[in-house]
Amino acid sequence: MSDSPSEPGVVDLLGVLAYAELSAFLQLAEDAAELAPTLTDRAALGELAVAEYAHFSLLGERLAALGADPERAMEPFVEALDAWHAQTRPGDWLEALVKAYVGTGIALDFYREAARHLDPSIADLVDEVLVDEGRSQFAVERVRAAVKADPAVSGRLALWARRLVGEALSQGQRVAAARPELARLLVEAVADDQAEISRMFARLTEEHGKRMVALGI
Repeated sequence: MSDSPSEPGVVDLLGVLAYAELSAFLQLAEDAAELAPTLTDRAALGELAVAEYAHFSLLGERLAALGADPERAMEPFVEALDAWHAQTRPGDWLEALVKAYVGTGIALDFYREAARHLDPSIADLVDEVLVDEGRSQFAVERVRAAVKADPAVSGRLALWARRLVGEALSQGQRVAAARPELARLLVEAVADDQAEISRMFARLTEEHGKRMVALGI
């Protein structure tokens, strides 16, 4: 017997996450092939891409267990996520690393917040597929080394990171417009609790600040 979603929007959340993971896999594989400066970097980024695909597979399996068609669950979010990737296409290796760490990170933070109040089995799955898988260490080591070698790149990357955050917020608005039930997962959980709203934004801001500090930009 199939499980059934315990909250409206659960299939939407898993669907948007599934397409986000599939998109991340494709983006990382492309960056590895086209932007990685060494074979070691290409192999390391390729390994991260494989991890993203594994997450995509887990989400597809859970969607099927819920009685949902994975492809149909992802379809409403294709346009918004594809637009985000098109608008934030990195121009070089360092921009690709900042996008993989900062841009993707803040987007996934929102999905994590949406899952906080769901059935524990769904929340645990979301946590599992949003695990870092070494992306932080990989990006931080290489960006910090580049900034140390040429401090002038710090300002450029900081501007790039701010652009990524702005585009991620716009992406979130497009996703919410495409699927109101998904937006309600987040909004209804905190709508009657101003303190929780403040804490949520404080968590998002804190995590973004930590990433910027870690990169040294």
